[in-house]
Amino acid sequence: MRLGSDSYTGKILLIGDVSRAFLDAEAVRELPCQVTANMPEALDAASKNDFSAIAIVMSGLSSKLNLVLKALSEVKAGARIFLLAQMWEEPIAMQFVNDSFDHVRVADDYLICPLRAKQFYDFIMFPDGKEAAGTATQAAVDDTLVKKIRHLEKLATEDDLTGLKNRRYIKEFSRQIIERAMKENGRVTLLIFDIDNFKHYNDVYGHSAGDEILKQAAVLMRRCCRSHDVVGRIGGDEFAVVFWDEPQPKSTGVAAESSERRSAMAQHPKEAISVAKRFQKELGKAELHLLGPEGKGVLTISGGLASLGNGCSTVQELFEQTDKALLEAKRSGKNRIYLVGRPEGNIADVE
Repeated sequence: MRLGSDSYTGKILLIGDVSRAFLDAEAVRELPCQVTANMPEALDAASKNDFSAIAIVMSGLSSKLNLVLKALSEVKAGARIFLLAQMWEEPIAMQFVNDSFDHVRVADDYLICPLRAKQFYDFIMFPDGKEAAGTATQAAVDDTLVKKIRHLEKLATEDDLTGLKNRRYIKEFSRQIIERAMKENGRVTLLIFDIDNFKHYNDVYGHSAGDEILKQAAVLMRRCCRSHDVVGRIGGDEFAVVFWDEPQPKSTGVAAESSERRSAMAQHPKEAISVAKRFQKELGKAELHLLGPEGKGVLTISGGLASLGNGCSTVQELFEQTDKALLEAKRSGKNRIYLVGRPEGNIADVE
């Protein structure tokens, strides 16, 4: 830990419903943790005790998390703050880790749930392999374990070429965010696209050029998206983007709620279309040095867009509809993105 010896206690303040975060919630009670179910108790405990770390279960606190972190930052007294996030909450957790309050980082790191109690404890108490309690040998063992955990997480969720999320992550994230959106009146739109004539570039210019195209596309797509949207490479030259927003306020009455849901779903593609058009423009200006003098302004994509609520209520239906739109875009001449459920089809025709 990056803590002085005077502040190191080896004890963790754990805030929230542990059953939502741990596969073995009962084992948490055996760790040197003080578990508090609500924020008043947590703030009181943080102000009266020296904790080495504070861990917050995000589920159930998402709407209040900003206030929670600001309050803890005032009383934490050197303790590092960790967020325990479900997969769909990872973009939010990343924002808090990169955010600050009065020039102080409000959260130090996060872990994806569900996880096991021992994994949680080792990661939080020995993030740098620095001895806090016990022998140097034990610290080295803990450091190795933490590195293995991070390495396995990366292998399981990231594409090694582009650094984007992989197909497995995109599918599971989509499942979780769709499940939440259906319950809480949220909005989800999926974009799937691939690089037009990618095989030609690979065959003529070599795989190094093909890799450069994929990495360039990944960088540009992330730059065009909002920070919480999730971008992934799901195979070959095929990419996916999950656009999602926080749930809309619920209305009273079944008819009002149903109407509001349809309205929210209908508005979402405008933002996704704007991002997709911006990406098409940026990709068209990209300079690909491995293609020589002809490597500027040659890249185009074909894609499909589909939103939750337009004949799609599951992750499978959303992917199927988006794939169909992508195939239709390619059959129609490439260099276009088709939107499911709109008579205009090509987003170029949508204002």
